[in-house]
Amino acid sequence: MADSFDAIIVGAGHNGLVCAAYLAKGGLNVLVLERRDIVGGACITEELFPGYRFSACSYYCYLLQTKVIEDLELRRHGFQVSPLDPLKCCLYPDGRALMTWDSVERTQDAVGRFSKRDAEAYPRWVAFWERAASLIHPYFLMRPPTLAELAGGLRTPDDRTFLDRLLTASVEDVVTEFFEDEAIRGAFIHAHDAGDATAPGSAWCFTYIRSSAFTPRENTGIVRGGMGTITQAMAAAARSYGVTIKTDAAISKILVEDGAAIGVRLADGAEIRARVVVSNADPKRTFQQLVDQDHLPADFRRSVRRLKTNTAYFKFHAALSRLPDLSRYFGGDFDVRYLAYTKISPSIGYFKQSWDDANHGRPPRGPVMDIQIPSGYDPTMAPQGKHVLSIWASYAPVHLAEGTWDERRGEIGEHFIDTLAQYAPDIRDCLVDWQLFTPQDIEARVGLTDGNIRHLDIVPSQFLAGRPMPGWAHYRTPIKKLYLCGAGTHPGGEVTGAPGHNAARAILADFA
Repeated sequence: MADSFDAIIVGAGHNGLVCAAYLAKGGLNVLVLERRDIVGGACITEELFPGYRFSACSYYCYLLQTKVIEDLELRRHGFQVSPLDPLKCCLYPDGRALMTWDSVERTQDAVGRFSKRDAEAYPRWVAFWERAASLIHPYFLMRPPTLAELAGGLRTPDDRTFLDRLLTASVEDVVTEFFEDEAIRGAFIHAHDAGDATAPGSAWCFTYIRSSAFTPRENTGIVRGGMGTITQAMAAAARSYGVTIKTDAAISKILVEDGAAIGVRLADGAEIRARVVVSNADPKRTFQQLVDQDHLPADFRRSVRRLKTNTAYFKFHAALSRLPDLSRYFGGDFDVRYLAYTKISPSIGYFKQSWDDANHGRPPRGPVMDIQIPSGYDPTMAPQGKHVLSIWASYAPVHLAEGTWDERRGEIGEHFIDTLAQYAPDIRDCLVDWQLFTPQDIEARVGLTDGNIRHLDIVPSQFLAGRPMPGWAHYRTPIKKLYLCGAGTHPGGEVTGAPGHNAARAILADFA
């Protein structure tokens, strides 16, 4: 390995790989250093049990930017995605199921079995969120605006009134405005990083997730080979442009001299020099662990300490010998693809209880579950005739009020299985093995502070020009030649590639 590069990328998560690829396309000599023995960060495929492969952390492709896919020719490097239809199936304890489809009309028919009024409201619900997302989606691959700049770009008083409404509304306000049936409300409620569905402004931040309305259908769905196929394709693209990627290369320190980053020191003591250093680690980890505090202004250090990582989740994985019995919902013969994405959230009250438990340090008594059995679309994930099941469960305490994660991991996992058994009574008969990742496990495995999957909560104070913090939303940092490119920067988390793309553009502009 050469002892000097134009750029060193700290971490081979998807944004680090995207940033590296664009920098190399721009003519820079780039080195990516990854502490694990595989690339991908939170966007990986792992064989957790013999013969069973899982999207171990991120699990659904829906915000990956088309420009990134095309610029890096990811399909040429192996990226394949199967669009879902139905999009999601919501299960209820009374044996009812709600299927949502790509077709608005077909979803209306499904909602109408619960409430005719709610069926009539559904197209307006879709239109509301498309309008909301249209306010921020144009900025995904651009410099983030302040609220004043965003409002100033709106064309009509009605648009500005709509923005004002979003800024103050909670997701519960919006859901209850459109829908009257509690089961339908439960299906559509989600506060994501706000946690509290009643929090003013939670509707505003939910527009980030709803920006998936602008992702082309062919780029949305289950990724063949698991989510790790995305980052393998990104790594292949980066290498094709000349990027050097080194795994098993943990970094102990970002080196700084005279107020500028000059390289990194590895855990084994070796030092590598570079003209710029780009951290794909989250902002807290970058500035509290990888950089000596003496190099940062005191007010900046205080701002870093105040960054919010208050929302956490569980990830549960199970190897199945067969599909569980869900005949009460679908009859005896149904398409296994119905189970590619199912949800357990039977009411707003159920959802709110899950957040309240986690917010008080308790594992949720009624976990909100996003359940995936991707092997119906992609049989390569499990041995022939068998299946994999994963659950993204909301919410997890960042810190437990009682006990430790090691003490309670088994108890929590068993509770998840018991909850599943309310819907699929034979689930235990199907289990070959299972594993639960707590926030502590996610932090240890993937390097995300507090197990925060989006690096920082996407809440009003950490959104658009406030991400990661006001004054530092342009990928640069108080240390010259040190940049951020991860999900803690604009526009935010999920597998988008946008932060990596935007950071590379900022770095290349500074090189010019």
